[in-house]
Amino acid sequence: MSTKIPNSPPADAARTSEDRSARLAVTVFPALVVLAALFAFLVPSAGQAIAPLISLFLGIIMFAMGLTLTIPDFTLVARRPLPILIGILAQFVIMPLVGLGIALLLQLPPELAVGVILVGCAPGGTSSNVIAYLSKADTALSVTMTSISTLLAPVFTPLLTLWLAGSYLPVAAGDMALSIVQIVLIPVVAGVVIRLLLSRLVDRVLPALPWVSVAGISVVVLAVVSGSTETIVSAGALVLLAVVLHNAVGYLAGYWLARALKQGERAARTTSIEVGMQNSGLAATLAASAFSPAAALPGAVFSIWHNLSGALLAVYYRRSAERKAPATER
Repeated sequence: MSTKIPNSPPADAARTSEDRSARLAVTVFPALVVLAALFAFLVPSAGQAIAPLISLFLGIIMFAMGLTLTIPDFTLVARRPLPILIGILAQFVIMPLVGLGIALLLQLPPELAVGVILVGCAPGGTSSNVIAYLSKADTALSVTMTSISTLLAPVFTPLLTLWLAGSYLPVAAGDMALSIVQIVLIPVVAGVVIRLLLSRLVDRVLPALPWVSVAGISVVVLAVVSGSTETIVSAGALVLLAVVLHNAVGYLAGYWLARALKQGERAARTTSIEVGMQNSGLAATLAASAFSPAAALPGAVFSIWHNLSGALLAVYYRRSAERKAPATER
């Protein structure tokens, strides 16, 4: 669910329409996901019936993400390597370690601890691109950070999970890496290739792609919550506390790390959003397949919370940007 800055007249109308659709989708997304979670909790049999298909739904989301990407999203790496490097390092260093710290601080049970750590080890979430756009951050930089972290996920996510979560539960890092290749890397690359070959056709469907992400994550949450009803009753408040802390520390650490490394205000806001907003749908899917539905619960809750908090952060950043002199918006 990414948003681009229009850079060519033929694509301008399509991308403007995508922007409007993405803003609406990210606004109603939390409500739809909450409704999916409530339905799964009240009628768990419905979610359990589709649980075996969550990898397929996530693959569709990743394919839709690939369709939104263009070559300039990747060439930005050569033109602005430092802010991208800062964002990627923060993504794969801060969030995994914070996840481990929260698991230790709250003394989480093994399955929930693994779930929180796995959320931290996941790449950036696609909805971060829309939040960056709404925040008057650097949207192009956000899209590139999300794309690069997603492409690096087959290597870093299983290795970090093995390193940090292996003391809680056995981690099959090789199987996890293969799963990420199958449900993330291949669909994203396929989407990029199709965008290159059939750009005019893809431009027509761009406005629908944010809703593909919304529907896909809602289905993932439905499946995860339906298999975790007992855990929600016994530890729901604890999971929510862990998620809120994880997300908030990601926002703050990403922003201040970028500022400490002399990045401009817009780049710092972008890094903050990228670090704080995770691909929690991927984390939930991997946890459900590699561990248990209970381990997937932190990812499902994160999917709800980070979109609510992201919307609030966008309001704050946007108002902050409007108060500051143009000279500070570098």
